[in-house]
Amino acid sequence: MADHRGTFIWYELMTTDADAAKVFYDNVVGWTIDAEPSGDSEMDYRMIRRSDGGFAGGVLQLTDEMEQGGARPAWYGYVHVPDVDAAVKRFEDAGGKAWMPAHDMQGVGRMALVSDAQGAPIYVMTPTPPEGDPEATSDVFSADQAEHVRWNELSTTDQDGAIAFYTDLFGWTQEGAMPMGEMGDYKFLHHGGTMIGAVMEKPPAMPQSNWVYSIGVRDIDASVAAVQSGGGTLVHGPSQIPGGEFSTVCVDPQGAAFGLVGPRKEH
Repeated sequence: MADHRGTFIWYELMTTDADAAKVFYDNVVGWTIDAEPSGDSEMDYRMIRRSDGGFAGGVLQLTDEMEQGGARPAWYGYVHVPDVDAAVKRFEDAGGKAWMPAHDMQGVGRMALVSDAQGAPIYVMTPTPPEGDPEATSDVFSADQAEHVRWNELSTTDQDGAIAFYTDLFGWTQEGAMPMGEMGDYKFLHHGGTMIGAVMEKPPAMPQSNWVYSIGVRDIDASVAAVQSGGGTLVHGPSQIPGGEFSTVCVDPQGAAFGLVGPRKEH
């Protein structure tokens, strides 16, 4: 069995309005989110489909009970671990918390929703491979492809502590940094020879430590226009990044933060 430890294998949008999220993200990214829930679960869970036929993740409609329990619209990443229960214990021993205990979902895998010592939430998961394909790999993350998540960014109150924790637990490495003035260094994360994201000090305006996932688009200006016309908010950008592309941070109409990254096209 190949070692997939530390791979981002799924992304999930929790939202208060799955129908509205479909319209919004289909227009912004170019996805086709299912109009109806998938499977026979009692949950309203919809698949996010890319134009190449692959999956980009899923959308979970929050119930009143979930909201009463504190759930709010947000994007979450799932990271592959060989032992979910052991990973949960590592989070708890380091001062983190398990928000959803380790549990099995038939045909999907074992998973848990945890937060690190600084309060940033993330899922850990051991997936069940598709029947007949034990070596299947996820392609929801891509460093350079549109309609995939292209960047995983952690803003945290303890940059060095978070880097030490995640590199040890997930097998990531921290190599290279970009100075950002008063905000300190933007420190890059690598996994399996690929730069997958970065860790930065939490900006004062951000309520808590959190992960923000940046989605690849083909035309940053067209996507930003779709965010604004669709009722979303542009927090900052588009700003040029190393390599010549542009990135933004946005908030969707239901309140979930996300990023966009892609080229600027001539119109």
